[in-house]
Amino acid sequence: MTSSTFRDYKDAREEPVGSGASAADWWRGAVLYQVYPRSFADHNGDGVGDLPGIIERLPYIAGLGVDAVWISPFFKSPMKDFGYDVEDYRDVDPLFGTLADFDRLIERAHALNLKVMIDQVVSHTADTHAWFQESRASRDNPRADWYVWADAQPDGSPPNNWLSVFGGSSWQWDTRRRQYYLHNFLAAQPDLNFHNPAVRAAVLSDIRFWLDRGVDGFRFDTTNYYFHDQALRSNDPLPPDANRAPAHNPYDLQAHVHDKNRPENVLFLEEVRTLLDEYGAASVGEVGDADALATMLAYTAGDRRLHMTYSFSMLSPDASVAHLRRQVEQFEAAAAEPGQGGWACWTIGNHDAERVLTRWKGTDAPESFVRVMLTMLVSLRGSVCWYQGDELALEQADLPFEALVDPPGIAFWPEYKGRDGCRTPIPWETDAPHAGFSGGLDVKPWLPVVDAHRPRAVDASEADPRAPLHYMRALLPWRRSFPALVKGGIRFLDAPEPVMALVREAPRRKLGPSLLIVLNLGTEPLRIALDDAPASVAMQVPGLPDAQRARRTGTHFSLPPHGIYFGALEA
Repeated sequence: MTSSTFRDYKDAREEPVGSGASAADWWRGAVLYQVYPRSFADHNGDGVGDLPGIIERLPYIAGLGVDAVWISPFFKSPMKDFGYDVEDYRDVDPLFGTLADFDRLIERAHALNLKVMIDQVVSHTADTHAWFQESRASRDNPRADWYVWADAQPDGSPPNNWLSVFGGSSWQWDTRRRQYYLHNFLAAQPDLNFHNPAVRAAVLSDIRFWLDRGVDGFRFDTTNYYFHDQALRSNDPLPPDANRAPAHNPYDLQAHVHDKNRPENVLFLEEVRTLLDEYGAASVGEVGDADALATMLAYTAGDRRLHMTYSFSMLSPDASVAHLRRQVEQFEAAAAEPGQGGWACWTIGNHDAERVLTRWKGTDAPESFVRVMLTMLVSLRGSVCWYQGDELALEQADLPFEALVDPPGIAFWPEYKGRDGCRTPIPWETDAPHAGFSGGLDVKPWLPVVDAHRPRAVDASEADPRAPLHYMRALLPWRRSFPALVKGGIRFLDAPEPVMALVREAPRRKLGPSLLIVLNLGTEPLRIALDDAPASVAMQVPGLPDAQRARRTGTHFSLPPHGIYFGALEA
């Protein structure tokens, strides 16, 4: 499909992101659109998405009204974990293109007033990285301690009980050094030794390489895995009353206090922030725990560490208002403590989680479900990550075992089917081969293009006024015009499930009104009373169908299924 198939979005953004007095903190309240390159757009027809494909589709991304594009790894890699195993931090894998292609991507994105953030996967490298090849060669070479090596116990077993996220021990025996090395993920992803200052300096140098090429920021992968306990103490089991993840993986039965979440990590993050501040670049860190409030706060405290963090707290199956409200309230309350500060980035979908439409059971009314969930997400205080394809109301792809390529999905099948179902190619054209993702007619895409996604392809969504991408295009620019929604305070009101009610408070009265927002996250019509709801004047949210507009009479709210109410507070 040629780019002329869709409307030209080059004029969709009249002003640069963050223009005005607060341009330096454009990331506060920004919406970041995540692109998983392998599955976004295949330009050269080899069945795998690439940088030229992203460049071709950048007008589509800009037209959604987002502020930045976050691109998952495209670095040179053996692809054991599909790019999250980096062999060369300063080069593009030929599968995705060239450095020249990346430079063109930066130029085109900036012309569309899109910021560009890229993944940095620095807790570990690929085992083919030159650093590891040298490190494993002997115990006395210059990079011998750039990775985490340890002797076997007297009986030959691993140094301790640490487990890999992807299954089994996190220690792999190396016959050359006759030692074990640490890998928190695949054995092909050895962990760097961040206690070594030379390692930290090398990592910072690689970050600078991309800053010099013009990137606007970074998404830092697995930020709480950088450091390990130097004494290599074993982890204790989780207490019986702990918040446990699904037990298909024994990793979730340990309290991970020695293999990650180490206090030394914050000092390195301060080094990262100092470098980013030289360029005015932003950062968002992934905190790889479902219950990660303390870590999120520690990593964003003051203006000394990461700009913002996100966890998996909203990527769980729990879609209750009580759960969602608790995440935000606890973070905001702790961030308000003297000397704390901090900024969250909220997300309900990414390349590691089941698609939200399936996870939160929104398949009975997909269009209205996506509209209310997008509205909920951008109404919270914080920034937002939005995963590619969620604006199309894509459901999780149901793939057979023989189609899987994701290592943990293969290892833990069938209780856990892995991450392939949320990573299948984006459908661009309903009736085209490979749904327009790839022009390579004789080449199978790296993951199947599922027929269930074809009716929600971009061209079909363009032609359907009910499609949620039209609402996204209307909502995000409208939201940007209200400082209360972008950077203002937040206060929740008590409401019965599944209703979320909150007030977003304008930073200053001269910066527009404070807003009352009432959302029905459920599929049944409701009429409720909110006695403490402040007086408000109903606002017309652009692009919202009449069937989803909630109405207020006094203290009562009539909420249709997935109903949405915005009101400007009276002065």
